[in-house]
Amino acid sequence: MRIRWYGQSAFRLSGERTIMIDPFRSDAEAEAASMGLKFEYPPIEDGPADLLLITHEHFDHNGAEAILCSGPAIRSTAGRFDSPVGDVIAVASEHDRVAGTELGPNTIFRFELDGLVCCHLGDFGQSELRPAQLRALGEPDLVMIPAGGFSTIGGEVAAAVARALNPRLVVAMHFRTDAIDFLEPPDAFLNAVSGNVQQLPASEFDPSEVLGSRQRPTVVVLAPPLAVACQP
Repeated sequence: MRIRWYGQSAFRLSGERTIMIDPFRSDAEAEAASMGLKFEYPPIEDGPADLLLITHEHFDHNGAEAILCSGPAIRSTAGRFDSPVGDVIAVASEHDRVAGTELGPNTIFRFELDGLVCCHLGDFGQSELRPAQLRALGEPDLVMIPAGGFSTIGGEVAAAVARALNPRLVVAMHFRTDAIDFLEPPDAFLNAVSGNVQQLPASEFDPSEVLGSRQRPTVVVLAPPLAVACQP
């Protein structure tokens, strides 16, 4: 399997099948600018996907039009769904600590690809996972977790959520880089998380090459994909 990070919470997982998660909209830069925010990740321009997952309906997560998808799109809803990769478990959660009343709902996705059980937390904003959510998610091998605070979790809360899920590999997402200015850097999360922290020099990697154990997970920080945006 190869995992590519496009920035924010957008990922492409390519193996026996290809899954796209939370692509940002093609007009994300202009949308952010209208709110006085900076969002300068390069547009997502990649090959087709077999499955599209969208955790919630904010402009930096719901760019379905940016993806050529030959299979289903599961977006902003809870339940158990059949898909090209088998069962997808979509777990209801909140984007904030006040039952979604400020920032709305968020969906956590659990699925399996190439023998790895994966969990993408979207814009999870609760102070912790509830027991029912933990039971639904089980113990995934790979967790993609927001680490930039502000509108989601960060720091010690994100580290505690990662420990509760007990994965073998944690991939940080949704944090401040040179491309955005409205989140915090992942430093507080990395200082609080347990495991072997690796800051990789690229925005794409093979998880089998860095996979840790449940006793000592690997925590990965990918390089933001800025090169395209910086070209003249």
